[in-house]
Amino acid sequence: MTAISLLLDWYVFSGLKTFTNDWQSSKARQVVTWGYLIISVGVTVLFLVGLNSFSHARGMLPYHEYMLSIFVTFLITKLFFAIVLSLGDLGRFFYGIGDSIANKGEKTPGPFFPSRRKFISELAILIAAFPFAGLIYAMVRGKYDYKVHNETIYFDNLPEAFDGFTITQISDIHSGSFDNTAAVQRGIDLANKQKSDLFVFTGDLVNNAAWEIEPYIDHFKQLKAPFGQYSILGNHDYGDYIQWDNETEKAANLDKLKQHHKELGYRLLLDENVELEKNGQKISLIGVQNWGRGFIQIGNLDKALEEVDKDAFKILLSHDPTHWEEKVRFNTTQIDLTLAGHTHGAQFGVETAGFRWSPVQYKYLDWAGLAHHNKRYLYVNRGFGFLAFSGRLGIWPEITVLTLKRKVA
Repeated sequence: MTAISLLLDWYVFSGLKTFTNDWQSSKARQVVTWGYLIISVGVTVLFLVGLNSFSHARGMLPYHEYMLSIFVTFLITKLFFAIVLSLGDLGRFFYGIGDSIANKGEKTPGPFFPSRRKFISELAILIAAFPFAGLIYAMVRGKYDYKVHNETIYFDNLPEAFDGFTITQISDIHSGSFDNTAAVQRGIDLANKQKSDLFVFTGDLVNNAAWEIEPYIDHFKQLKAPFGQYSILGNHDYGDYIQWDNETEKAANLDKLKQHHKELGYRLLLDENVELEKNGQKISLIGVQNWGRGFIQIGNLDKALEEVDKDAFKILLSHDPTHWEEKVRFNTTQIDLTLAGHTHGAQFGVETAGFRWSPVQYKYLDWAGLAHHNKRYLYVNRGFGFLAFSGRLGIWPEITVLTLKRKVA
């Protein structure tokens, strides 16, 4: 990737030389062309330095994410510039070949290929400006642009007492990536403002290490609901993506993280269930440890369902939506609603009233929002935080509010 970036730098540099070729001030030409080259190559060097420090750090810190994000922003911008410029150069190539054929190979005055037109360089700059501006916005504003998604789901078997029951869900906090405490607090305030009956968190409290959530405990413990706050673990919570000195240290980190859930006021469900009662009627809330296709698979649904009435209305918290796809929707025990996260919606995509796309859809069948199969529902939260790329564009951080309704016969 580094070699590709440097080759693109050389090509963009040549395009900028065309763009500035007719400028009268040689100093201005040098500022634009060499200034670009120095900055872009400098970004690549800082990215490599960041990779080296990441290998010695306990996980990806905001500094590493900044370096990765800026590198990716420059790389994608250069790709757009190079595509437009290469189309112009391809046109020059075919023009030269065609001219040679038309003149039967006889040498004509001037170069074989016509000179690159300034218009092509101007067009390349204009088009490349769009992804550059978008990605900068994603890093500066988009990653904290919290959106509330409201969804009403109807069930045949919902107890009457729970008709209109509301759930606020957040997922994938990834506290180790945060760099703006005030912005995070705005998201927490917005979640509390929904005044739901129940609050649930569906995994990935941290990127890797338990200490990452510690500066934010006093913030996230503000999330309260009359029927309680419940949580589960996600794949990042087990510390599998960094090196530990030994297994004892890794286990101690997980124990500490579990303690932090308690300090947050969240009841951590580890392959277990609880009953929620309202006006003498009950529903079952079930939580499993992580189970995901291609990720850690230690969640035990059978254990979590022990002593749950088979006719009870059941809500399952399971971090990875592939658990629902492969295990839950075909289970002999009907689980009415599963709440998941994990995908982040790739933190990039397009969502409009009639169209929805994200690159993550090529990996996950159900990557955001509501899905259903044979009266069994899944809701995938797009994530409260962010990871690796320090930004979001089009797929904004989400606070989910679900309203459960009883179908009228």
